[in-house]
Amino acid sequence: MMGPLRRVAGAVVRGVWERAGRWAAIGHRNAHARRFRSFGEGSAICFPVAALYGERYISIGAGTILGPYVSLSAGVSPQHELGDVEVVTIGARCLIGRGSGIVGHERVVIGDDVFTGHHVYITDANHGYEDPTVPPSRQFARSRPVTIGAASWLGHGAIVLPGSTIGRHVVVGAGSVVTGDLPDFCVAVGNPARVIRRYVEGQGWADVDPEVGDGPADAGDGPADAGDGPADAGDG
Repeated sequence: MMGPLRRVAGAVVRGVWERAGRWAAIGHRNAHARRFRSFGEGSAICFPVAALYGERYISIGAGTILGPYVSLSAGVSPQHELGDVEVVTIGARCLIGRGSGIVGHERVVIGDDVFTGHHVYITDANHGYEDPTVPPSRQFARSRPVTIGAASWLGHGAIVLPGSTIGRHVVVGAGSVVTGDLPDFCVAVGNPARVIRRYVEGQGWADVDPEVGDGPADAGDGPADAGDGPADAGDG
């Protein structure tokens, strides 16, 4: 008897949760969208949201989707007054994967058509540690702007740290940590992320020896195919 009841109850719970997800998502016609600096047509922040504040400093382009359990914030706290500025910009037709975090204190710019896998973290802020008498949780390092170029793809679990600049059409491998600059049209992996492939005009994609930089990798000892690196951002 309990078996059929459990199945019915389970179906009801799943149905309610699915409806809650549709009804509670923030779309461009939703009243919550008016709190943002701009919120593009056809965009949505999926339910549930892990954390969301500083909307008046955040712009989202058209046709962009932020997956469930995403954290999106501008400023140190909901009460933080930053003036008439745009702190976080997310372009058009982006997909930010489930469980990802975007934290802006000064400036984070994500270009159009950027996709990420799940649990990607992007921030321009960090904690300090220099004063040994104060816990690092109460020390703040200077914020440094972050830019991610159009049409880039960040694999599952990638981290983009303060001061990083990622060029256009860049693939960042799963689990990589970006700490500096990555040029246009490249593939980068590791901690810290290093370029292993670049697009060369008239030649196509070529392996790069990460120890040398722009030099070609040895044909026998080159890195594994970049297709094995990044997670499928389409799952985001």
